[in-house]
Amino acid sequence: MTYIAPVEDIRFVLGAIADLDDAAGEIGDIDIELVDAILDEAGKFAAEQIAPLNRLGDANGATAKDGVVTLPPEWKTVYDQWVEAGWGALAGPEDFGGQNLPTAVAVAVSEMWNAAALSFAVNPLLTAGAVEALTTHGSETLKARYLEKLVSGEWTGTMNLTEPQAGSDLSALRTRAEPVGDGTYRIFGQKIFITYGEHDLAENICHLVLARLPDAPPGTRGISLFLVPKVLVNDDGSLGARNDVYCNGVEHKLGIHASPTCTMIYGDGKFGDTPGALGWLLGEENDGLACMFTMMNNARLNVGIQGVAIAERAHQQALAYARERRQGWAPGHDKGTMAPIIEHPDIRRDLMTMKALTAASRAICLMTAKAIDVSHRASDPDMRDAADRRAGLLTPLAKSYSTDIGNEVASIGIQVHGGMGFIEETGAAQHLRDARILPIYEGTNGIQGIDLVTRKLPIEDGETARALIAEFRGIAESVRAVNAPEYGHGADRLTAAIDALEAATKWVLDALPSDMPSALAGATAYQRLFAITAGGAWLAKGALKQGQAGAPNAASHVATARFFLEHRLTEAPGLALAVTQGAAAVLNTDTVLAN
Repeated sequence: MTYIAPVEDIRFVLGAIADLDDAAGEIGDIDIELVDAILDEAGKFAAEQIAPLNRLGDANGATAKDGVVTLPPEWKTVYDQWVEAGWGALAGPEDFGGQNLPTAVAVAVSEMWNAAALSFAVNPLLTAGAVEALTTHGSETLKARYLEKLVSGEWTGTMNLTEPQAGSDLSALRTRAEPVGDGTYRIFGQKIFITYGEHDLAENICHLVLARLPDAPPGTRGISLFLVPKVLVNDDGSLGARNDVYCNGVEHKLGIHASPTCTMIYGDGKFGDTPGALGWLLGEENDGLACMFTMMNNARLNVGIQGVAIAERAHQQALAYARERRQGWAPGHDKGTMAPIIEHPDIRRDLMTMKALTAASRAICLMTAKAIDVSHRASDPDMRDAADRRAGLLTPLAKSYSTDIGNEVASIGIQVHGGMGFIEETGAAQHLRDARILPIYEGTNGIQGIDLVTRKLPIEDGETARALIAEFRGIAESVRAVNAPEYGHGADRLTAAIDALEAATKWVLDALPSDMPSALAGATAYQRLFAITAGGAWLAKGALKQGQAGAPNAASHVATARFFLEHRLTEAPGLALAVTQGAAAVLNTDTVLAN
């Protein structure tokens, strides 16, 4: 099934919801015509060049032999074209060949790469994170040596956190870094689940590695971050000797088969005269976790947009199938002939669910990206600080909700296909297999809930959350004031969701100081409640703006917003009850879980 980049839907979110076309006071002047041209060209490249790789990569995947990881030959051809076209440089710093475009534009384009072929797009996603970490924490020497090649995509980046005994809990990390005495370090250890840790697309791979110094304090306070290249770089920028790091194998996975998930070995003497992979410190000693979170937060938003991408691809395929597949009689259809299944009310419900969930999660992700842009670019320091807090609050929502939605929408897509959805030849099953890793990537969605409730929500005693809730309430009042029949019960449903979110927010903030276990028991439900309320409010905002502007596609956006408000926001009061009254049912379970 072909992929058509949803350029108009992305433009709708950037313009009508994120107000990117009227953001000069927040993020500086933006050339909207340039943004439109970028979206158009990215959509063409994604559909024509990247999308054909998707099934090819699923069927053939990455192979490893003697430390060499090989992807299907078509992979490198397209990647070279992608680099040559300058796509890697969109958001990169101008001093090193980047275009310094807003994060919102880069994230929007990333959706297209990921929808076309998730296995392909996860590679530049990690490189973008490495660029941000190196830009923020690298020395001037390291920036001059590595950034230009990373920004262009000629070299790629990875994130090396996980070890066999240290998954989400990095306090158990054992990889060690020994100072050489000349400003470099020798790295020794093993890392697992390293995406694109080895491949044949680029001549160098820059690993960002967490490791401990010999005198480091225990726990996460004793972790440092190092840049460890696959191939050492000479002073003149040319490539030198192979560093003492290599891939010991790739995992055989449920999905994303052409994205190599590697076990990496550092410092066992396979390469070079002296054991130990040479690395360079980023940031300060024992401050590596804070430095890595620069990369991690970038990755969490981009993983969220991967969820949007999978949902979009699954919806497109299900919609095309429903228009062609004939089965049974549907109301209003001629008797005696089978109707296209799109005429069946329940299939229409499925398809609208897919459409509305995708639209809401896209809005959340691009609004998060907009907040990041304001936090970096606004001239007013108070505006930057407020936007930084908003971005921090929204990031766990963008990551968790959108990746959950990617799985839900992909599963509904299989249901629309019926029995054929369970057959690999239709391609519907691949979307679900590929999507399943996303709620696990970059901190599981449960960890996102913990981060939201214990770290992000309490900042300034919840003021950032309350400001967002007030913004949502203003949107609900605007929907009510329009009083148009095409919004149905949307204003009532949105108001009820906002009321539920407000009550749950107060309960969590009150519970945190004295009853942390109860607050944590409701963290996932609270995270979902916040996300669906935000998604519903922002879809309504965009629909109102399009209607007021008399846009030709306004009716479609109103219908999508109404469906979300009337069919998904009905969950909100129940989620609030799970947060405020459901802790005991989670915590008092020893008699069940002990057996």
